[in-house]
Amino acid sequence: MEMRRIVLGAVALGGLVVAAGQVAAQAYPVRALRMVVPFPPGGGTDQLGRTFAAQISEGLGQPVTVENRAGAGGNLGAEATAKAAPDGYTIMLTSNSLVINAALYSKLTYNARTDIAPLALVASAPLVVLVHPSLPMKNMKDLIAWAKRSKDGLNFGTNGAGTSGHLSGELLRLSAGIGMTHIAYKGAVPMMTALMGGDLDMGITTAPSALPLVRAGRLRALAVTTPRPAKTLPGVDPVAVTFPGYSMDIWYGIFAPAGTPAPIQERVIGEVRRAHGSSSVRTALERDGADPVFLGGSEFVQFFNADLDKYSKLVKQAGVKVEQ
Repeated sequence: MEMRRIVLGAVALGGLVVAAGQVAAQAYPVRALRMVVPFPPGGGTDQLGRTFAAQISEGLGQPVTVENRAGAGGNLGAEATAKAAPDGYTIMLTSNSLVINAALYSKLTYNARTDIAPLALVASAPLVVLVHPSLPMKNMKDLIAWAKRSKDGLNFGTNGAGTSGHLSGELLRLSAGIGMTHIAYKGAVPMMTALMGGDLDMGITTAPSALPLVRAGRLRALAVTTPRPAKTLPGVDPVAVTFPGYSMDIWYGIFAPAGTPAPIQERVIGEVRRAHGSSSVRTALERDGADPVFLGGSEFVQFFNADLDKYSKLVKQAGVKVEQ
């Protein structure tokens, strides 16, 4: 009899918790939200965040203020999100730096898998393998053959150590079995300047950064890192044509602190989905050479966890280390 009362009490308590969550979701939101963007103002991630913030604000009927928490490769903003109250009033728009940092840094103050809730994947953009147009190679096969003839292999520049470009190059090194030396720069502009000046054999950076110089004929795009060709670079094959299974990209997603009530998560996901179909968001994505993909809820959780595993494995295989 006593056990029956305990069980019934637990069921009733569970019902109250669910009901409280539903009531909170019905009232939500009653004040402004903040959208954490873990990168400086003016960059591609910031611009995308502001575009989504405006659309989400319209749907929720409350202001959504972008808060730039730049630093430590995105870790400061992720930490701020992980430690925020899980009440639906803090969300974050960031890139896959979130999963890369989880693989690279062993002493983070948050756990990307358990402290942050993935809500929606909103975009994916390719990286581009670049060379100086004076070089003879026209595609990846030419580049690999050239590298194998060189006793020193080749060097490649990226936006920095531990970035998507760096790991893309390491995956290429493992896939091709060639000698490759990474040279880290503080951003895409100095890296591409060095590439145009003949200081690098190859560079890897984002499509938005590369497109102006490729279109001007100052750099040549040999390949994109996504499995499918990029609309913004017609005629440029994926690396996967040469190395089947090769796949790297930069993706962008929206997150909340873990523990945010499920009904509130679903409300935000619904508004993100609606915003994703707006002309302003589509225009912003196309301008930056990104594909407007969408995964919401459990689909994005599954994708996110798989990417955490993927980058953890790659970092170990490639022996990539960064200063902490």
